[in-house]
Amino acid sequence: MAGAPLVLIKPVTHQSHNFFTTLKIEIFKNKKMKKYLLPSLKLTLVLIVICSVIYPLFIAAIAKLAPGGGKGETVSVNGKVVGYANIGQKFTNDKYFWSRPSAVDYNAAGSAGSNKGPSNPDYLKQVQDRLDTFLVHNPGVKKEEVPSELVTASGSGLDPDLSPEGAFVQVARVAKIRNISSEKVTALVNQQIQNPLLGMLGPKKVNVLKLNIELDKIK
Repeated sequence: MAGAPLVLIKPVTHQSHNFFTTLKIEIFKNKKMKKYLLPSLKLTLVLIVICSVIYPLFIAAIAKLAPGGGKGETVSVNGKVVGYANIGQKFTNDKYFWSRPSAVDYNAAGSAGSNKGPSNPDYLKQVQDRLDTFLVHNPGVKKEEVPSELVTASGSGLDPDLSPEGAFVQVARVAKIRNISSEKVTALVNQQIQNPLLGMLGPKKVNVLKLNIELDKIK
């Protein structure tokens, strides 16, 4: 038509083609992301419920079946709680069997070891000091007869048990201080030895708190 404006149609350039291609890719990515996002969220929620609700409740229910109902196995004397069977206590009086050394001074609120390696000079000095102290209080014992557990702290700092050897090596001192026969004290230690669980799990052990309580009953 005469006088009509001339409209020029621009051909699709390479730049325009790249734009549409990129757009298609982004749309595809978004669809793919949505495809995996929902299952991921569902899985996360399921794991939160299992790990944060069901599992803790399951463990708490099992604990209720344990001695102390999950609150710890208490040890009582004449109706008074004097400690916990699985938390070590500090005994330094010569008339009692000593427990293992503790890196946290038997503080149950801060269970820990010393974290010092066997070649650490401070650690070696500490072990030697413990050995010297033990030998002073047990003059009839030679240093090679002292079990390592009596001069080294446990990993928790709250170990309630000794090996039978760790108890036997203290018998002479305890018997002399209490003026009772070594045979009686040795027999008491033998009575307090706990055998491995099912006869094969763990070593033989003696609970120090329970041993000392029974020791006070000997006349």
